[in-house]
Amino acid sequence: MSSAAESSMDHGARRKNAAGDDRRRKCSGGRDGGDAAAWNAFSESFSEVQAVIDRNRVLIQQANENHQSRMPDNMVKNVAIINELNGNISKVASIYSDLSNNFAGDVRHRRQANTKDGGERRNDS
Repeated sequence: MSSAAESSMDHGARRKNAAGDDRRRKCSGGRDGGDAAAWNAFSESFSEVQAVIDRNRVLIQQANENHQSRMPDNMVKNVAIINELNGNISKVASIYSDLSNNFAGDVRHRRQANTKDGGERRNDS
């Protein structure tokens, strides 16, 4: 694997950890402003997922072009491309996992808050 690909993957892993921590902080806001913070975190997460998907689209096009060329050097480049694709798929799975956990935690928090407020439950639909 090329050192540029390794560097990109290392940087991506650090960014992924920082982004996950940031998403968790934003979604765990209190009752006042919690909705806005949660929606902003969801929006940022979906934007991050879209950016990764767009990058994967470019990588897949590059891999296809390399494969069609049948040049040995291009086939070797595909190894790094496939490794980056695998890392990106893991990143998307992690983002969705964080979203799921944050959403479940927010629902749990709201239910506990509703119970503490006298057991009244609002029907927001």
